[in-house]
Amino acid sequence: MARQASTGGAAKSASRTPAKARAAYWSGEVTRRSHALDLEAGVFALDDPKEIAQSLKRSAEASARRKSTPFRSAMSMLNFYINRAGKNLPEARKRALEQAKAELRREFGRRV
Repeated sequence: MARQASTGGAAKSASRTPAKARAAYWSGEVTRRSHALDLEAGVFALDDPKEIAQSLKRSAEASARRKSTPFRSAMSMLNFYINRAGKNLPEARKRALEQAKAELRREFGRRV
């Protein structure tokens, strides 16, 4: 029997998607699978800045994988989300997320 060369199905399917398309969503993957925090589902879709801050605080305090203080980890994730959304973030959404920063500082007893 002649052996056929295997190209490896997983590698082949990955190569069908252009590298640019795969790389375009790396920030979404970071938000979902961050090694810093396990975020509550839909935290960045919440409308109330206080609820966003409280959710981030809970996540940061519960995480055993974070490498910094809970405050720094939570603020870092919030800034990461704001920065990666960039110009595609509607003004009202950006305003709510910026207010969530102030709320997060209050939640952790930091100066606002």
